[in-house]
Amino acid sequence: MAADGKHPKFQRLNYGHIKRVGKAWRMPHGIDSKQRVKLKWAGALPAIGYRGKKSERDKHPSGKKEVLVCNAGQLSSLGGKEVVVRLSATMGEKKRKEVRAKAAELGLKVLN
Repeated sequence: MAADGKHPKFQRLNYGHIKRVGKAWRMPHGIDSKQRVKLKWAGALPAIGYRGKKSERDKHPSGKKEVLVCNAGQLSSLGGKEVVVRLSATMGEKKRKEVRAKAAELGLKVLN
């Protein structure tokens, strides 16, 4: 599609028409499914052609690589790299404070 990475909203067939149908994408399988047959008005299906550039994939919107950190020791290897840090969900508050302090010392941005 467009080179700037935009792609259509991939909506489930009949989302917005039938109350019980959720928003989450499901591949159409029905024998008479208009979306499976790829009729334009039925909505787009996800395809490899909508994929972004390899260099831009898996990056934070800031343009930097996102790294998951579980302890303060892992920050030392990230030194001067262009990364942003996301703290593990299983980390306790005491260790979070420790990691945030070390990240500030190293000049790394913490997302959560």
